[in-house]
Amino acid sequence: MSNQQELQPAYNEKGDPISPQLPESIKNFLIDIDGTVCDDIPNEQPERMASVIPYPDALKIINKWYEEGHVIFFFTSRTEEHRSITEEWLNRHGFKYHGILFGKPRGGNYHWIDNHIVKATRFKGKFTDLIVEKREIEIFRP
Repeated sequence: MSNQQELQPAYNEKGDPISPQLPESIKNFLIDIDGTVCDDIPNEQPERMASVIPYPDALKIINKWYEEGHVIFFFTSRTEEHRSITEEWLNRHGFKYHGILFGKPRGGNYHWIDNHIVKATRFKGKFTDLIVEKREIEIFRP
């Protein structure tokens, strides 16, 4: 599946074209690597990146989402210099994905500001199908 093929035209309230969007049934997943799909390996120890074992539930669920037609991108604090070892590792272990974004800022405490709806899910040790729950969030003051 190509992300470009699924994009649909979108318009603002004045009828002007805006960035195209995926259908509501398709999700754009941005998934961290270290500490999320495998043990946390710091950039300062890249030799460990080649031998770390993926979390089996992560591999299973991510590939399931891919097969369902969702868009899978890994978003990692690994740097471009780690691209080849990272891609080789993902491919060797059978992860299905559309791309990888390198250079995510390190240190956590992420605040994602976007003009599109962003749904954040904190990984706490096990990948499963997602469920809907209402939680308190920070928003911009109206």
